Amino acid sequence: MESASEPAVPAKSSLVPAVAAFLAWGLFPVYFHALHGVPATEILAHRIVWSAVFLSVLVTLSGRWSEWQTALSRWRSARVYLLSTSLVTVNWLLYLWAVSTGQVLEASLGYFINPLVNVLLGVFFLGEKLRPRQAAAFGLAGVGVLVLVVRLGAFPWLALALALTFGAYGLLRKVAGIDPLVGLLVETSLVAPLGLGLIAFVGVKGTGALGHGAFTTLLLGASGVVTAMPLIWFARGVRGLKLSTIGLIQYLAPTLQFLSAVVLFHEPFGPAHAAAFGCIWVSLALYTADALHHQATR
Repeated sequence: MESASEPAVPAKSSLVPAVAAFLAWGLFPVYFHALHGVPATEILAHRIVWSAVFLSVLVTLSGRWSEWQTALSRWRSARVYLLSTSLVTVNWLLYLWAVSTGQVLEASLGYFINPLVNVLLGVFFLGEKLRPRQAAAFGLAGVGVLVLVVRLGAFPWLALALALTFGAYGLLRKVAGIDPLVGLLVETSLVAPLGLGLIAFVGVKGTGALGHGAFTTLLLGASGVVTAMPLIWFARGVRGLKLSTIGLIQYLAPTLQFLSAVVLFHEPFGPAHAAAFGCIWVSLALYTADALHHQATR
């Protein structure tokens, strides 16, 4: 929250970085699909290590290393960071595995239902009330999931796992007041040794992707910037925009992921998918209408 002494951030200057963040997240499948053939665990290791390197440069330039030290020196904050690190690491790994195994469509479903999961987490952990239209949105989303289970005989566990891990990660960051820049550096620092160990291990074995092809090496090395910049853009954008505006913009990411899955990667999209996604989209329309109405009447 901005203090009274901080200048207000113009909405127009906040809109561009916010849109850029969600566009970047929406294009993640295209980026990581270009690393097809590299194991998801190895991509994750590079993503963590190079994010830590890039964020270290930014923290050095902003002179905020003392905040990083404070976060790790206090046991209470360190425990929170260990939990948030575990959640975001699992989320990244699941997402990379989804892309590498041709399940971008289900991954997009996970991020479509993420706003509803956020509301559910707010009800259970923050004592928030579930409004009638929110309840109806949940009901429709549940019907959508049920359609997939009945028609395809498969439970969309990947979509729900992505939504739950990212939702829980966001909730923890909100409650703990974790700073976007320093917080992400702390999280990547905690798992960077494991990432380095894996990169070294596959390098010694001769199976590592780093150095085997200029394009692959470039993509792996740039994964840190690709990971960190959308988070920085989002942090800058959210300061000057209404939550209702952010709520609308956030659908850019799963929409682009959905289009990538169907149009670019030609993943199967049959009547069952159409019915399920139709239910989810209607539920999101209800959710968005309720959010806009609630904000207008506050």
